[in-house]
Amino acid sequence: MIVDPGSYVEHDGRPAVRFERTFTAPLPRVWAAVTDPAQLPAWFPSAVRYEPVAGGAIVFTGDPNLPEPPEVDRVLVWDPPHRFSFGWGGDEIHLALEETGDGCRLVLLNVLAERNTAARNATGWHGCLAELAKVVAGRPGGGPHAAPAADFWPIYDAHIARGLPHGAWIPDEVLAARPA
Repeated sequence: MIVDPGSYVEHDGRPAVRFERTFTAPLPRVWAAVTDPAQLPAWFPSAVRYEPVAGGAIVFTGDPNLPEPPEVDRVLVWDPPHRFSFGWGGDEIHLALEETGDGCRLVLLNVLAERNTAARNATGWHGCLAELAKVVAGRPGGGPHAAPAADFWPIYDAHIARGLPHGAWIPDEVLAARPA
């Protein structure tokens, strides 16, 4: 599989990062991986529970980078098995699936609340999407927080070199792992 490193784009006048992945798995399997609350923690940064309807509540827990108590937002789009969008801490996450000849294509668009989060968020999504590929293949890994914090830096630096805006807060444990 060719891995799209992510792109910085504008979406309705707002900054965003966009990723595309193609899977040989059937669309229903990928849809389940990106919407089933039991599968989400294997690749998404938080445990998630939600009401599967536009306007329904969506609740995030268990992300070491989110404040407690749980963060609550709204489902923006619920259109099975093709589109699932929701608010998340001021950002929006849009997941779109379409069938291809031998599987399906996923587009993940993270509309950003702040432009300077682009490189950081793109780096995070890079890891999350690698974990999603494992889930879709039936071989879940350790989840999005399992990789050593040092693994963040080469990808982050590559995003900056490609021109993605940067400068947002980065968790202390990740900062401490930055190679000299």
